[in-house]
Amino acid sequence: MKKTRRSFNAEFKFKVVVEALKERATLSELAKKSSLHPQQITDWKAQFLKQGSSVFDGEKGTGVVELQKQTDGLYRKIGELEMEKEYLKKG
Repeated sequence: MKKTRRSFNAEFKFKVVVEALKERATLSELAKKSSLHPQQITDWKAQFLKQGSSVFDGEKGTGVVELQKQTDGLYRKIGELEMEKEYLKKG
């Protein structure tokens, strides 16, 4: 029997991390309640603490959405340059 990888949406992860930060229950209790491995909660918590400040960057234009737009633009530009390079090689 092949196990499939579960995926969790951002809202679920956020709720679990907030509960972990409140420290009302032990990590083991929270993991059991959420049907997760304690290490998964620890990883999400560390990620949140590292990147959580980006929530407040929206006013400055450097939030997660803005960074995604910049990344998409850069990938688009790379594609254009690759096509131009190939065209010039043939010509």
